[in-house]
Amino acid sequence: MPADPRQRRAARHAQPATEAAVSAPRKMPITVERITDAALEVVATEGYDALTIRRVAAALGTGPSSLYAHIVNKNDIDDLLIGRLYAEVVLPEPNSDAWREQLLRVYTQIRDLYLKYPGVSRAALAMVPTNLETLRVGEGILAILLAGGIEPRTAGWARDALSLYVSAYALEQSLVQRRRRHQDQDQEWVLSHEQLLDRFTALPAEKFPQTRRHAAELISGTGPDRFEFTLGLLMNNLQPASS
Repeated sequence: MPADPRQRRAARHAQPATEAAVSAPRKMPITVERITDAALEVVATEGYDALTIRRVAAALGTGPSSLYAHIVNKNDIDDLLIGRLYAEVVLPEPNSDAWREQLLRVYTQIRDLYLKYPGVSRAALAMVPTNLETLRVGEGILAILLAGGIEPRTAGWARDALSLYVSAYALEQSLVQRRRRHQDQDQEWVLSHEQLLDRFTALPAEKFPQTRRHAAELISGTGPDRFEFTLGLLMNNLQPASS
């Protein structure tokens, strides 16, 4: 320690800079988990259309080549995204007396997870899942159907049809929300309930008699109401093999 007080003060003032230089934080390593986190953040803030390998790399403060050490391509990111969401799905113990209600609860969870991330359900379309969480949920849905007495091939096809509807429903909802946010005020593509009713009831009666007469019924119900109706429509046509 310098004897001169002025030197000691100068040394003390210089010390923080020396410590900062020594303890400069290192960059966090790129991992599959961080890639998935960044991809979800991109979708949550910018929508699924903005999701690219380059955009995810930028969110991580690195270049695309760093990601290719952990993923193969964009499809890999899609698989990771759906797997991350499905990890949150709670599966019931299959019950032969309540299998339709159980399916509705599982698919409602999936729908709500999709809706949190605009357009992310597109990642589930035309994809052969390899993520263990995605396969876990698929196994759980199949087990519920089989517990209900549904023949295995019918159960497999029904699972595909139900999953396709849920993905399409969530995708449509995200498209509607995006159009509402960005629509031209002079050209309204998304109409309110009242506007749609006015348009239907104003149609020429000679060409659209049924649409005019039943306009209120045609546009009735909320999105969740129609969601449950459609799942019920599909499930109620599934009959146990023994019946």
